[in-house]
Amino acid sequence: MKYHHSGLGWAAMAFPVIGLLLAASAPCLAQAKPNTPGAQAEACPADNGGITVPRGFCATVFADNIGHARHLVVAPNGVVYINTWSGRYYGNDQPPAGGFLLALQDPKGEGRADIITRFGDSAADGSHGGTGIALYNGALYAEVNDRIVRYTLPAGALAPTAPPEVIVSGLPLTGDHPMHPFAIDRQGNLFVDLGSATNSCQVENRTLDSPGITPCTELETRAGTWRYDANRTGQHFSPAERFATGIRNGEGFAFDAAGGIYVTQHGRDQLSENWPKLYRPEQGPNLPAEELLRLEQGADYGWPECYFDGIQEKLVLAPEYGGDGGKAVGPCARKRGPIAFFPAHWAPNALALYDGHQFPNAYRGGAFIAFHGSWNRAPYPQEGYNVVFQPLADGKPSGRFVVFADGFAGAVKEPGRAAHRPSGLAVGPDGALYISDDAHGRIWRVTFRGGATVTGIEPAPAPRVDTAAAAANVEPPEGIHPDAGAQAAVTSLPVPPGATQAQVARGERVYHGQKGGGTCEGCHGSNAKGTPLAPDLTRGKWLWGNGSLAAITRTIANGVPNPKEYRSAMPPMGGAQLSHSDLRAVAAYVWALGHQKSVH
Repeated sequence: MKYHHSGLGWAAMAFPVIGLLLAASAPCLAQAKPNTPGAQAEACPADNGGITVPRGFCATVFADNIGHARHLVVAPNGVVYINTWSGRYYGNDQPPAGGFLLALQDPKGEGRADIITRFGDSAADGSHGGTGIALYNGALYAEVNDRIVRYTLPAGALAPTAPPEVIVSGLPLTGDHPMHPFAIDRQGNLFVDLGSATNSCQVENRTLDSPGITPCTELETRAGTWRYDANRTGQHFSPAERFATGIRNGEGFAFDAAGGIYVTQHGRDQLSENWPKLYRPEQGPNLPAEELLRLEQGADYGWPECYFDGIQEKLVLAPEYGGDGGKAVGPCARKRGPIAFFPAHWAPNALALYDGHQFPNAYRGGAFIAFHGSWNRAPYPQEGYNVVFQPLADGKPSGRFVVFADGFAGAVKEPGRAAHRPSGLAVGPDGALYISDDAHGRIWRVTFRGGATVTGIEPAPAPRVDTAAAAANVEPPEGIHPDAGAQAAVTSLPVPPGATQAQVARGERVYHGQKGGGTCEGCHGSNAKGTPLAPDLTRGKWLWGNGSLAAITRTIANGVPNPKEYRSAMPPMGGAQLSHSDLRAVAAYVWALGHQKSVH
């Protein structure tokens, strides 16, 4: 059983050895020469900017707290351009003032952005920013809302001074994947991802036993790669420009030296939650694999009829389209599979093929992939939140992938509590690797300082575990009661009218997936304080009722197909097959969380 063609064991990656967590970060071995003549190279921090990298490498914080930094590019003069995003994907929080696009410059060559300039549309203009960004023919291209625009970069200027031109408009913004990552090749072909609006094209999105729409009409305008001309203004989205189909959510694009185009694919969710008669609970967190695809015009990569089973190493028929839990293949035999695959639900958000000369030769032509991190492995531990390196040769894997940078999440790997989440990658003209974070807006710059003693590809050391921080982060949703020594903290919660303390206690176990297959903490967080996917349950703010036990029970039972303030629909029962008693129990627990009095 393998995750990957090179033979890395599935179980070995899904359940890492706990003892490795105590390994120390590797020290940087030497100082790199600065790019600016006469400047002094920055010291390599002992903690590598809070992450771990392989022996011989050094990570420094290039910029921090700049907003939800998505994709980035580096100009030939070393200026780093970044697109940031806001809106419901981030709980509608307040973005930094100014434009969503940033230009970062390090004039001293010390590895830090001393000059940060914001430009472009802002929240005050009604914009939400975006993900995609690229440089082509001396101009900067960026996604903003439903458009891709082009800014002229004046000679000698850090940021544009003139308004942008619209290259293509009318890109879909609805559904589960409203972002539009893109890339531009040397000929000016602009390839843009239009992720699916749904998880698996069901009649009722993310709902128990709901069949797939046949044919999946969503494929006409979503779930594929579209191609436009980067040299033309005034283009409008339509089905006619579709380049490849069957790609659920392809966020990371890159070109190889021969012009071949690659894209990462986010695999579908909720196999075991939506189809419990076909999949065991432990299969949900480990199926399907994430994918690295080589794109070809007209190719069909399988979604929604098929998903890639990383254990069997093949495309199999999805349950929405007659699949039987992974045995049947059917039309999937005619679909295009990945060239490499990775653990389930790690969420590959960015791709960079290394074409620099600073890193050892073993890295040339290989793929760096930024994994944003999972939310839907509950009740099992969330995974990802790292950057991996996949060796490639002639467009195929030439060795097993390794975790190149780790420790981004900090003490807790959860969407709402992770310190940082990798989202963008770019290689600078000097060969340095830049990594962006869309949780708290940090940018890392990774350089190689190992000299001739380091020639091969090595994994990053496992992050140190800060036991104090970890303990602080596992505080239960109900808080720490002053009488916790005399009674369990859950007994300090209020009990809703018509319920019992035993129901509240049972509901706590359902919430955390310890009973009934509950999946609540995947979206709402283990502390119930919310994530970008779902609201804080401890504030007493009720979006779908009056906060009564009956209203909460109805909301959980019926689901939330069209969320008001958050990006993800909630299927009935949260996608689980809760019994009536488990439903009443978890509703009582949620009521108790929202009606508790502060004990801090």
